[in-house]
Amino acid sequence: MSKKTKKYKEALSKIEKNKVYSINEASTLVKEISNVKFDPSVDIAVRLGVDPRKANQMVRGVVSLPHGTGKSVRVLALVTPDKEAEAKEAGADFIGLDDYLQKIKDGWTDVDVIITMPSVMGKLGPLGRILGPRGLMPNPKTGTVTMEVGKAVSEVKAGKIDFKVDKTGIIHAGIGKASFEAIKISENAQELLQTLLKLKPTAAKGTYIKSISLSSTMSPGIPVDPKTV
Repeated sequence: MSKKTKKYKEALSKIEKNKVYSINEASTLVKEISNVKFDPSVDIAVRLGVDPRKANQMVRGVVSLPHGTGKSVRVLALVTPDKEAEAKEAGADFIGLDDYLQKIKDGWTDVDVIITMPSVMGKLGPLGRILGPRGLMPNPKTGTVTMEVGKAVSEVKAGKIDFKVDKTGIIHAGIGKASFEAIKISENAQELLQTLLKLKPTAAKGTYIKSISLSSTMSPGIPVDPKTV
């Protein structure tokens, strides 16, 4: 186990032992314990009472955070020429098709999100081994395979994120920056949590949201009371 740094211990001392915080309290506290020299990301981890090995208990979706993520998202639009102007107007950083497909084949993946059209997906199939492990493969369920290319680009740029429960039953998502006002962190967190509640699988029994933790880059987690959601 790695040795805890002085700053980590200092941050940990500000979190009351055995206390669970409301989402508003945790959003204020996460700013106080973020003592690195850069503007760290604020992340949320939600443990769900589901078995992700079962298809009928898989939780996956998208959410538009009201205040965005605070990150500059690099978007590649893999589109036919008739959609290039639409993608450009919406703010896509890279636009094209065959030339970018070749770049990806050669190992280039310097983007955060890829948006494409249904007619192009056939060409992306062979690149699954490159894009899949990096979470870059477009998917109709996350709105990244669509004919409404401009709308999709605009939403991603504005703070639309996708999430998926991992094999341990936890949802991880970035919901802002420590420089955000506490109320904005709280509102982003609540938007994600409300979306998760709507996506509760009918096959999931017992407690659905088991635990919530809020943290920033290199900080300890702050336990949040699920009852305050």
